Amino acid sequence: MTTADITTEPSAEAPSASAGRSETVVVGVEGSQASVAALAWAARYAHAIGASLRAVLAWHYPSAAGGPPTGVAPEAVTSEVEQSRRQILDEAIEATCGDKPSLAIERSVVYGHPAQVLVDESKDADLLVVGSRGYGGFTGLMLGSVSTHRVTHASCPVTVVRRT
Repeated sequence: MTTADITTEPSAEAPSASAGRSETVVVGVEGSQASVAALAWAARYAHAIGASLRAVLAWHYPSAAGGPPTGVAPEAVTSEVEQSRRQILDEAIEATCGDKPSLAIERSVVYGHPAQVLVDESKDADLLVVGSRGYGGFTGLMLGSVSTHRVTHASCPVTVVRRT
């Protein structure tokens, strides 16, 4: 069995939680149709097994090479960008789950490269859910570069959801 399943519906079989501990499902969201499909899948799965759901939107200022730059913009600009990212996350959750989701969804907006942020998030998760493609330029590929990185480096099982 591989660490990534490509599917469109949650399985009826859920992994058993450790005694007294609820499972945590982390889903990467950035507003693309694929990430919204992943969010919908993760919400159905978390609801079905009684897990908690954490929706994570990672962002960073683009750089020509290396890791995401830090401290390169005035605080007011960074604050405005973070607010716009929160709005994208809130809109994706509302579009997927309605304005009153049937389960509590923890929202997290994190500065950093999306691949690394979600790998870090996977350390405290029982399942990481990602879309098969984001906003990258190579739309013919089945997996984007960020999804591929998460599948190969995550600390928990990963489900990759294809948009149908």
